Amino acid sequence: MTGGSWEADADGVEQAVRTGALPGWHQVETDVVDAYQRYRSRTSGIVADYIPTLADADPELFGISVAEVGGAVHVAGEADAEFSIQSISKAFVYAMVCDELGHHLVRERVGVNNTGLSFNSVIAIELNDGHPMNPMVNAGALATSALVPGATPAEQWERIRTGLSQFAGRQLELDGEVYHSEMLTNERNQAIARLLQSYGRIDGDPLDVVDIYTRQCSLKVSARDIAIMGATLADGGVNPVTGDRVVSPQVCRDTLSVLAATGMYERSGEWLFEIGLPAKSGVSGGIVAIAPGKGAIGTFSPRLDSAGNSVRGQRATAYLSRTLGLNVFASAAHPTEREGSR
Repeated sequence: MTGGSWEADADGVEQAVRTGALPGWHQVETDVVDAYQRYRSRTSGIVADYIPTLADADPELFGISVAEVGGAVHVAGEADAEFSIQSISKAFVYAMVCDELGHHLVRERVGVNNTGLSFNSVIAIELNDGHPMNPMVNAGALATSALVPGATPAEQWERIRTGLSQFAGRQLELDGEVYHSEMLTNERNQAIARLLQSYGRIDGDPLDVVDIYTRQCSLKVSARDIAIMGATLADGGVNPVTGDRVVSPQVCRDTLSVLAATGMYERSGEWLFEIGLPAKSGVSGGIVAIAPGKGAIGTFSPRLDSAGNSVRGQRATAYLSRTLGLNVFASAAHPTEREGSR
């Protein structure tokens, strides 16, 4: 059983896990550089401007990183340029909460189904009787952040910062300028949090929850960081660079399932159809895509398409998914078995 291990699911049934492997180090290194060279001259898309600070991002920045579950990290371009993690944080805070509170409670409280509507939709909440539906839209992310253990909002925030730092393998810091800029423009999230409170989906002060969520979105990361964070989910919850266990294998499975269904919002189906990887994007230009048992791709380029996803990041991820054989739905006939059965 190549690359196999065994784990018990939520009902105690043993689940086999079988994964392949990435190509050799040299090919991965070459493909990462090729992806950067192939798309670095693309200039389509625009930098996000609804958060004032993000509008100042250098549109020419472009970085790619691939982190392998064995610990190797490949980079090209501005892979160490820092940006605010934004919505990519949703995936990792969700994993933390699942690890703390368990599969069933978080599924019931937050949900796992795609809304089919925009990430900040209020209508989706009303149509579903106050249920946030999934943790990758803003309503679900707010409900998830509200579940982070801590006696005070300050303790909850520090728990998030520490947890995401463990995923990255280094201490992440708050971008104060981004945080303050977002706090001046997050009235919609405040409204969503109050609506969730009215439905009993948030306990405590909804404005405290918005503050915590805004802080988590303002943590500074790089393409290298998010690749390592994604590779931690690909490696059954163990950070492949530090060797530290961050979350359980079951939590990784749950998180990647939710990312596959909802990580790219209403475009999730198109993304899976074309690229075939669980992924999450952020409005600052980051994308992380995860190949279970193999590793993860992290990209950063601030120019976005109309859906708010990095143009160059999507193209680079698609290229690497194909050249490295990462698509989780791809398969090929096994000639040895076929020949042997004749």
